[in-house]
Amino acid sequence: MNTPPSPSGAEHTDRSSIRLGALVPLTRPGWVEAGRHLLAGLDLAVREVNDAGGIDGRPLELVVRDTAADPERAAAAVDELAHLGVAAVVGEYHSVVARAAAARADALGVPFLCSSAVLDALTEEPTEWVARLAPAQSHGWQIYADFLLRAGRRRIAVATQPSVYWASGTRILRDHLAPRGGTVLELDATLTPEALCDALVDHGATALLLLVGHPEPAVPIVRAVRRDRRLAEILVGAPAGQPEFAEWAAALGEDGAGIPFLRYLPERLGPLGERVGKKLRERLGEAPSFVAFEGWDTVNVLAAVLRSHGTDRAAVAESWPRVAVEGTRGPIRFSRTPGISVWQWTWTPVQVVDRDPAEPDRFRILHAG
Repeated sequence: MNTPPSPSGAEHTDRSSIRLGALVPLTRPGWVEAGRHLLAGLDLAVREVNDAGGIDGRPLELVVRDTAADPERAAAAVDELAHLGVAAVVGEYHSVVARAAAARADALGVPFLCSSAVLDALTEEPTEWVARLAPAQSHGWQIYADFLLRAGRRRIAVATQPSVYWASGTRILRDHLAPRGGTVLELDATLTPEALCDALVDHGATALLLLVGHPEPAVPIVRAVRRDRRLAEILVGAPAGQPEFAEWAAALGEDGAGIPFLRYLPERLGPLGERVGKKLRERLGEAPSFVAFEGWDTVNVLAAVLRSHGTDRAAVAESWPRVAVEGTRGPIRFSRTPGISVWQWTWTPVQVVDRDPAEPDRFRILHAG
């Protein structure tokens, strides 16, 4: 592997800390609640590694940078973290932001283990420097499309905003549904909620998927649909996972229940997942989302890599295909997957779930892939 000229992650003295750069959305317009869960998982795992003696006696140090869902800010953060001598960069929730971070990490020769972003084309060309824990969008969203078909929903409308991520999701849905008798109608999310409801009625849509930001315009769209008697039988869905977080339930109450979304958890956690989940709940003051588990698994993987391969950046990146680590949601290994440009865990468990209308704090598993 040709390493681009950049500060080496191995330039620490024997007992100095080993730095990991962490990219996390902590301020608006980033999804702050997702960032909080991601950081809780990252930080808990770092603390556990250090409590167990660190990496050959050297502590891990998490150097956190707020991306605020801004791709340029994320790319600049990777530059800064590379200059600070981090052994690797971890994290990020937003796909478009992670794509910018991955491109910069690839250019600089800095290993990047992406925790949560799912966009298939995380880099334009195949790279040895980037690996990912979250399932690729095409994998998860095809499972979601299968759920729609099993539920008898074939006339699908999507309320969408301009974004590579939303456009990719729309294409995945259309390509998977069309051969199976489904149709996908795109509706511009800049329509007024009332006009959007009229369009759903005119189209005879049996499902509306929210491929939009939260809280705007997702919250007013959901409220309008829920209050329109003509749409009493329509399924409202949010494959990107907005209803996972308590902020969704707080904003929408009963209106936010019964909206299926994707999350990346097994039906039952094993002993490791149960132990980590309990600690995450204590730190967060609420049930941990799958994003918190992704954060913990990220550091757990990198700790194993650093123990076995050292802190040299090229050695870390070269280790991706040899990773074999027990994660909170199953054994983690990376491989090359057709159509995916980075080293990919294939696959974390995928569920379609919703909040139970009778008990909105409880999640119901509707479909598993």
